[in-house]
Amino acid sequence: MPQLHLNTTVNAPIEIVFDLARSIDLHILSLEHTNEKAVAGRTTGLVEKGETVTWRAKHLGVTQELTSLITDVEPHHYFADELVKGAFKHFKHEHFFEKLGDDSTLMKDIFDYTSPLGIIGKLADFLFLEKYMTQLLEQRNHTLKQVAEDGRWKKLPGMKSTF
Repeated sequence: MPQLHLNTTVNAPIEIVFDLARSIDLHILSLEHTNEKAVAGRTTGLVEKGETVTWRAKHLGVTQELTSLITDVEPHHYFADELVKGAFKHFKHEHFFEKLGDDSTLMKDIFDYTSPLGIIGKLADFLFLEKYMTQLLEQRNHTLKQVAEDGRWKKLPGMKSTF
């Protein structure tokens, strides 16, 4: 059961970083290369506790759907989403936010997952899946950082421009 840890420092206020991390539209922008789309549940704007999102994307050459439930939201410090339906046996993605100064935020991701298919899934984790998942999260965080720092966040649905 791999557990991925990422730390990303973003030169933007915690409120902006927290909302961008909950943004469906930012997520889609960050994973354009997979043609990721939100196809059911919340499909735009910011996710809230109790909502689901069904994603459709092409990963590792296969089009897949995955539904996650937003299980916790504690503005502006934490939120979590968990697998409801999809290719994984289990996953939980926790997002932590820490104010570093007036205009910077430390964003911490903990992505805990279990691949399906027992020993075959464990072999896939070792050979390629853990690296692939890490790269997806890094790409998402890189895009979030850019959008937060260059002001494009103001154009995304659901983002308040009053921070």
